Amino acid sequence: MSTLEVNEVFVGRPSVLGVKRDVPVYSAIAKSRVEAPSLKLDEINLAGDDQADRTVHGGVDKAVYVYPATHYAAWAEQGFPVVAGDFGENVSVTGADEYDVRVGDVWAWGDALVQVSQPRTPCFKLAMKTGRKDVIPAMIDSGRSGWYLRVLRTGEVPTSGRMTLEERDPVNPTIAEVYVASFTNVAQLEGDRHDAYWSLLDRVLAAPALSRQYRDGLESAKRRREERNAG
Repeated sequence: MSTLEVNEVFVGRPSVLGVKRDVPVYSAIAKSRVEAPSLKLDEINLAGDDQADRTVHGGVDKAVYVYPATHYAAWAEQGFPVVAGDFGENVSVTGADEYDVRVGDVWAWGDALVQVSQPRTPCFKLAMKTGRKDVIPAMIDSGRSGWYLRVLRTGEVPTSGRMTLEERDPVNPTIAEVYVASFTNVAQLEGDRHDAYWSLLDRVLAAPALSRQYRDGLESAKRRREERNAG
């Protein structure tokens, strides 16, 4: 796997997605397909894209959200009538999924260089967008999360064509492994599986390119577990 095929690119601005406790919920999860052959990618966003709350969405470590197109059929089989763009993705791709892509992978996309930083963690806005609360556990259980990119070099990027793998450390965890480290119920593990989990977690935390926000959450969970064991 040395290339990804870019199928479609989507961008959107924040708008009212719905209402929660009588308060309007703003989000840019509803995106439109880009018809132009290319567009500008800066350190934070594709041209025409934005986020409503950068404390939890967007920012330098989550500038672009990539989603494998092969997952749409799997969602449909589970009764979720979704199409490309419905998950708030910026880029729909074929050629790899979460089991292939590794944290720290560097990809050339047009004039830009981008780096894989973390998986996507679903939130209530995805449930509002799809009209299905069960989409959140379904994404976690299936691992069909997609992944985020940070921008190492800005530039003009095509809305079709390829991303080419430029750099990879095979020691780094895959996106699927990061998801396992994040959502495994450790209390239910026994014996060798328990030890294997902590070994995996250490390997995930050792990946230099893992986003700070994601790393903080995993480190906090690890500390709580160590404190319980010590007590």
